[in-house]
Amino acid sequence: MRIADIEGIGLDRLHAHSLSVGWPHRAEDWQFLRELGHGFVALDEIGRVLGSAMWFQYGPDFATIGMVITSPRLQTLGAAQWLMKRVFDKVPGRDLRLNATRAARRLYLSLDFQPEKTVYQCQGIAHVPTTASPAKACGDIRVLGESDILAAVEIDAAGFGVRRTVLIEKLFVHSSGYGLFDGKKLTAFALCRPFGRGHVVGPIVAQSDADAIAVVRPHVINRSGSFLRVDTHMDNGEFAAFLSHAGLPVFDTVLTMSRGKRLADFAAGGSAMPKTFALASQTLG
Repeated sequence: MRIADIEGIGLDRLHAHSLSVGWPHRAEDWQFLRELGHGFVALDEIGRVLGSAMWFQYGPDFATIGMVITSPRLQTLGAAQWLMKRVFDKVPGRDLRLNATRAARRLYLSLDFQPEKTVYQCQGIAHVPTTASPAKACGDIRVLGESDILAAVEIDAAGFGVRRTVLIEKLFVHSSGYGLFDGKKLTAFALCRPFGRGHVVGPIVAQSDADAIAVVRPHVINRSGSFLRVDTHMDNGEFAAFLSHAGLPVFDTVLTMSRGKRLADFAAGGSAMPKTFALASQTLG
């Protein structure tokens, strides 16, 4: 194998690569990720993509790692570890986080990643729940616009633990969004964009289950009858129940793992307020 920068690889080849392991990413999703991060691919002697790994830098001290894919015939030959060590060379000294499939957990444990929390991949054909409404959120729901980006960056940073300005700005371009406002102050938000088989809602940042439901419900209404996905660490409570009742049961799980310092959303002694109720994606965190 030889290594190459992911920027020089055709989107059709990257799309075929993720399809080979059953991942739902479209060519457009690969392009979105390439515009936000960096990555390597492993190529065979005739230029076929046999492996990939990407990283996304949030400030000088932290990065997420994702799109670590190896061809099934190479998974037992150490290709993923080889790619990961190349990534480590590019992010020296940074605290790292990723979301590991069951098949990859042993690899990441061997690379000193430690388990944090399960991510529940909730997805299905959305519909408006007919169950009793949860406690009412305090504030007004409004459509988000460009003028709300800075406020969204601030509460996302409070919930996630690091500032992700470039990510939030990029998501606003590609997403529709709803926010909960206390007067003029943004207190919760949820963004929804095309991804994979349909749309994904994330990130979702709020101070309570009721607030999170309030900003997600409009997206469920808008996408009723179509495929919708939410990746959340919440396994119980009103928010998790709302997703199930909205036609988005748990489809699969991955495990959030970290190398270095843990972020505010999983800090010992309690979670930060606001909370990250759903990830932007498993790759981006």
